[in-house]
Amino acid sequence: MPALPTAPGQKSPIESYLHVLHALMLRDMRTRFGASLWGYGVIVLWPCAHVFALIAIYTFQKLAAPLGDNRALFFATGAVPVLVFQYISREVMKAVIMNRPLTYYPQVKLFDVILARVLVEIVTGFLALVVICSVLIVIGADPIPAQPFTAMCGYLAAIILGVGIGTINVAIIGFFPGWLIGYALFSIILYVSSGVMFLPSYMPDKVYYWMKYNPAMQLAEWVRSAYYPYAGIQVDYLYVVMFGLTCASIGLLLVKHVVTKMQG
Repeated sequence: MPALPTAPGQKSPIESYLHVLHALMLRDMRTRFGASLWGYGVIVLWPCAHVFALIAIYTFQKLAAPLGDNRALFFATGAVPVLVFQYISREVMKAVIMNRPLTYYPQVKLFDVILARVLVEIVTGFLALVVICSVLIVIGADPIPAQPFTAMCGYLAAIILGVGIGTINVAIIGFFPGWLIGYALFSIILYVSSGVMFLPSYMPDKVYYWMKYNPAMQLAEWVRSAYYPYAGIQVDYLYVVMFGLTCASIGLLLVKHVVTKMQG
C-alpha cells in the first residue's frame, strides 16, 4: 500500500524537530549574548582571555615551558581541551535551569534543551579555538600539531566528556539545586589538577598514578601528545571516552526517568 502523501505545508517529524532545535538555539544565543554579535563575541573571547592571561603571567615571570621552547603553545595545548570540557559541562547544567519553563510546551523536551545548548557550546568552542590559533600564529607559534588526527580526537573527547558530565550535573541539580555552586568549586579543583600549568608525568609516580583518574588531566595530555610526540606521554584513551559515554548514559537515564517525573 503506497504511503499517503504529506499535506501541502505540513512538515515531517524530522523537519519539525529541527525547527524546534533551531528555535531553541536562537533563543539560547539571544538570551545569553543579546541581540548583537558583540555579545556573542565576548563569550567567544572569554576562554581566549583565560588562556592568554595564563600565557602572559608565565611569560613575564620568564618561566620555561616544561616541554618545547614555546610557553604559549604549551599552555594553550593543555588549557583549551580542559576549558572546552568545563564550559560544556557547566553550560549544559545552566541551560536546564534557565530554560526549564520551555519544557511546559509539548513540542519541547528536556533533552532538546540540553542538545541545543551542547550545539551552541560546540560552535562557541570551535570559534574560540580559531581565535587562539590565529593569535598563536601572530606571536610566532605554530598551532598545527605534529599529529593532527590525535589532536582532533582529543578535542572530540573533550566534547564527549563535557556532555557526559553535563548530563550528570543536570541529574544532580534535579535533587540538589545548590550543586550549581558546588560544581563551580569542584571545577577549580579539576582544573588545577589537570596539568594545564605543568606536566603531570613529571610528578612522583605515586602522585601521578592517582592524578590519572582525573579525565580532565587525560584530555590535556591527549592533546599535548599530538604536539609533543617525542615526550612519550601516555594517555588512556579508552578511559576518557568511556568515562564520558558512561556519564552521558547515566545522566540521560536519570533525567528521563527520575528528574522529569519529579519536576513534571
